[in-house]
Amino acid sequence: MKGVFSVLVENKDGVLSGISGLFARRGFNIDSLAVGETDKHDVSSMTIVSTGDQRTIDQIEKQLNKKLDVIKVRRLDEVRCVSLEMMLIKVSYSPANRASLIEICSVMGAKILHVSQKNMVIELHAEPEVLSDFVELVRSFGILEVQRTGTICMSKG
Repeated sequence: MKGVFSVLVENKDGVLSGISGLFARRGFNIDSLAVGETDKHDVSSMTIVSTGDQRTIDQIEKQLNKKLDVIKVRRLDEVRCVSLEMMLIKVSYSPANRASLIEICSVMGAKILHVSQKNMVIELHAEPEVLSDFVELVRSFGILEVQRTGTICMSKG
């Protein structure tokens, strides 16, 4: 089971360390973590994705709520929220398959940021599953490097 948590925290030194330490001490895994300032300079928003059984996900929520620097914790329902990740991927190509790679980028809504003689740097922001699908589609060209952000998520309602 996947747990997606939107956590508002005080924007001050040591808060991220405290949250990650909580996960480490309890043996919880962090699948994805994204942190950024909100419209208020003194508040940051964290999106934490973790997996485990129902008891583990419930325990994560309880432990997050106990942290002093945590302002609010919301567990998000994957079906009722918008989830996005960004990926930069460097893919090699040959003159023979260059057009195929460009077509895949076009169909998937990816943006080609840089082209050299032998590779392209491509940007794609989409749902995490779409990014994984894109990686599989371009794997045969030769993936040289991949950088992905953590998932960010927002309730639709």
